[in-house]
Amino acid sequence: MHTFSPRLRGPARLVAALLGILLTSGCASYRPAVSADAGVEVPPGWSQPDSGGPQPLAQWWRGFGDPLLVELVDAAQRANTDLGIAQANLREARALRDAAAAGLWPNLSVSASARRSGGGGASTGSLFDAGFDAAWEPDIFGASRHGVGVTEATAQARALTLAAAEVSVAAEVATSYLQLRGSQSRISFARDNLAAQEQTLQIAQWREQAGLGSSLETSQARSAVEQTRAQLPVLRASIAQTGHALAVLTGQPPAALDARLAPVAALPQAPQALALAFPAATLRQRPDVLAAEWQLRAAGERVSQADAQRKPALQLRASLAWSAATLGGLGSIDAARSLVASIGQTLFDRGRLNAQLAAQEAAFEAAQQSYRAQVLTALQEVEDALSALAASRDRVGALDAALLSTRDAVLLANNRYTSGLIDFQTVLDTQRTLLNVQDSLASAQTELATNHVRLYKALGGGWSPAATNPGNPL
Repeated sequence: MHTFSPRLRGPARLVAALLGILLTSGCASYRPAVSADAGVEVPPGWSQPDSGGPQPLAQWWRGFGDPLLVELVDAAQRANTDLGIAQANLREARALRDAAAAGLWPNLSVSASARRSGGGGASTGSLFDAGFDAAWEPDIFGASRHGVGVTEATAQARALTLAAAEVSVAAEVATSYLQLRGSQSRISFARDNLAAQEQTLQIAQWREQAGLGSSLETSQARSAVEQTRAQLPVLRASIAQTGHALAVLTGQPPAALDARLAPVAALPQAPQALALAFPAATLRQRPDVLAAEWQLRAAGERVSQADAQRKPALQLRASLAWSAATLGGLGSIDAARSLVASIGQTLFDRGRLNAQLAAQEAAFEAAQQSYRAQVLTALQEVEDALSALAASRDRVGALDAALLSTRDAVLLANNRYTSGLIDFQTVLDTQRTLLNVQDSLASAQTELATNHVRLYKALGGGWSPAATNPGNPL
């Protein structure tokens, strides 16, 4: 580092000399160009048609009309551990931003000391010193300002990462709750069918005792009962594990919600009306996409900072100092004053600074690709959610129709068997079909509800951009 450090003799001559050196070095660092659309051709609309009137996305879970679901999501947003980590990371990023911004201002320090000397058992005198020192590095080429820009962009990205975590937590809580209610519906169907099959078993036993039926029919009926009974422990375990997951999501021990979730309740239904924003507007709603934009800006600021660090650095230092034999005499003695200005410029570093710039440029290109990938992923998630939602609706409709027909078939089979028109195996088959259709319908209805949640998450629902107010990153 070559350094030019004159002491102040003629302030005007010093300033002129320094400015001349700076001007010969060029004053502009460059910033890489960024694109708000990440180079992705955003479609004008979605492949699936709009399904109705507008619905707010910030707290979409309230649209399910289930007070306990609302309570659980609100509790998770207060106490979820992942959100706590994201909040702490945000506070750290903002503190680092403030520390970097403070570095743009001059440094002022004060010092004081007292000495007493003597010899041969006698004191010879005291000396008191006091002084002020100031130092400042004017940010001529913007290295420090770009450093502040990096921390500011990082803080904004952390704020949006917190918002993205809120979106994910709300969706995870809602999905788990809907799956729990869906499992309760499945276990209710299984119990109803178990009761019906037990009645069939009892009839088969009576017929065998009366000589109207065979032991084969009784064994077949008992086998159907036990197969249905075997499904109950699996469903109970699923309900328990989902309840444990909900408790942990809300920051509580696993069994904390068992009593609240034990009463069986119907599966909440999502509102059918949902107006889809245009894809470009949806991308502005998604906090993970906005966070990627701010990370791209931070990468651009690092490129500019690395470029500015190749330019000369100007430093100014000033000091005032007093020395006196008595403490009261410090203010009555003229202060020793100094003003030092220096310019430093690297002459030879074997390309280290240029290599650092090249590294930051490569990191910026990687951030561009990450942002582009995030945009494409967001578009894909919405399209996938829309396709899954449409398929779920069709499946529920078909299973509804199948359930009506299967119930009719069970009644007919029972009546004909009683009349001796069909064999017992037909009765068992229709009962088994009814259980399968009921179970499939309960699963399909749960899937339909969770696909609504999936769509809300893909659209960026679950946070308020106005509350976070990240600004325009690009």
